[in-house]
Parts: sequence; structure tokens; C-alpha cells
Amino acid sequence: MVMRQRLRIGRAWIDVLRFDDALREIERLVDRRRGGSVFTPNVDHLVKLESNPAFERAYQDVSLSLADGMPLIWASSILGCRLPERVAGSDLLMPLLEMAARRKWKVYLLGGAPGVAAAVAAMLTERMGICVTGWDDSRIASDGSDPNGVSVKRAAEAKADLILVGLGPPKQELWIHRAASATDPAVALAIGASLDFLAGKFKRAPRWMSRIGLEWLYRLAQEPRRLWRRYLVEGPRFALIVFRTWRLPKSERVVRLSPSPSD
Repeated sequence: MVMRQRLRIGRAWIDVLRFDDALREIERLVDRRRGGSVFTPNVDHLVKLESNPAFERAYQDVSLSLADGMPLIWASSILGCRLPERVAGSDLLMPLLEMAARRKWKVYLLGGAPGVAAAVAAMLTERMGICVTGWDDSRIASDGSDPNGVSVKRAAEAKADLILVGLGPPKQELWIHRAASATDPAVALAIGASLDFLAGKFKRAPRWMSRIGLEWLYRLAQEPRRLWRRYLVEGPRFALIVFRTWRLPKSERVVRLSPSPSD
């Protein structure tokens, strides 16, 4: 494994990786058979981390943290360690699914709107030949739990290599953190609205909007009632988070991760 860096922004550490390198790191996590988690922080995550200790604990244990949001890329330039590019979970998903088909990984799906996980499971099986060992669209509480307590049991029984969790933050990260020991050695990836995108429930922003950091505006237009607070109230707090991080010594903002001897 090549030694890599992590950059701190607020209460999150973010891996300094390009898109292709991130895919290879996820593949490595799955191949190691030791479990793990992959999060894709954006501005909304960083703001929520300021007031949610359980969310912060989930981030402290994350295996791979990938910058999903152009504001994080822009902020990294003034924090002493430039993030090379945006690595969005929704962009990672199709290459990762193609890898799952090629490598014969078992995949489990959790989340999405009612009926979405079932539709995506059928699509992945029929169109891509992926071994989907189960799906679940249980309603998950804000703390990552579910009323019946069966979501973790179902995921564990699926014996998957890769678990795709599309519940939105912080529920998806909290669920992954709660379920880690039960679902080991699966690698769980928090994918936000990606299952809904795959099912065609929502459309992704045009690439030109994503490149210039306006994907949030496109998403807001699609779901104004659900997303207005995230983008119009919480978003501006990000500048204060960046400023506070910038005031820290560089040694507290940038670290190098040593490769494991067994990798």
C-alpha cells in the first residue's frame, strides 16, 4: 500500500486520494476480509458533526473518508493539503458495481424510498449479473437504529462482501457504525441518494453543475422541502468550520498514514 495523507476539516479526517485510487482502496478493503466502512463527507456532514457526538464517533472509526463536495476541495487549498479531486459516492457506485460483477462479490442493499431497494436489486441481478444476497428498505431512526431491530440481523445473514447503505446522513453512517461487528467482514459504503438515482426516482445534476459546485442547487430544486435547511441554513456554517481548522497548527490538520505491514 502506498502511504497516503489525511486532511482534517472540522471534526472529519478526509483521505487525500484521486478517484481511481479510491476505487483501488475500496477493492483492497473488500479483499482483506476484515470489514470496514467508506464515507463520503460533504458540507452537510461537516456541519452535522459539530453537534452529533455519535456521528463523530462513526467518523473516527471510518476506514476510508472521501471528499464528496467541491467546497471541501476549495477549502483544502488553504488548509495546507490540497484534495486532488471530488470523489462522490454517486460517481463511485457504478464503477464499484462493475467491479463487484467482475470479482463475483456478494452485494447487499439497504435504504432508498419504499420499493427502491427491491427494484435496484432486480436491476443489478438481471442487467449486470451481480449476486445480490438481499435488500432491505426498513425505516431507520435518526440514531441509526430501527424500531424492530431486524435491519442488522438481515444484513448479517446476507453474508455480503459489500453493503450499500442509502439512508442519508447521519443515519447511514450511524447504522454502519452500529452494525460493524455483526456484518464483519463486509465493507459498508454510505451512498446517500444513489439507490434512488439508480432506480430513476431522482435525476443527478448535469456534470457541468457538479464540476463548478452547483449540484446542491439542482438537488434543492428536486427536493426543496427536505433539503432547504441543509443547503440554505446549515451550509453557511461551513466557512466558520474551515476558519477554525485553519487556525490549528498544520501538524493537527495533516497526517500521514503508514501502510499496514500485512498489505
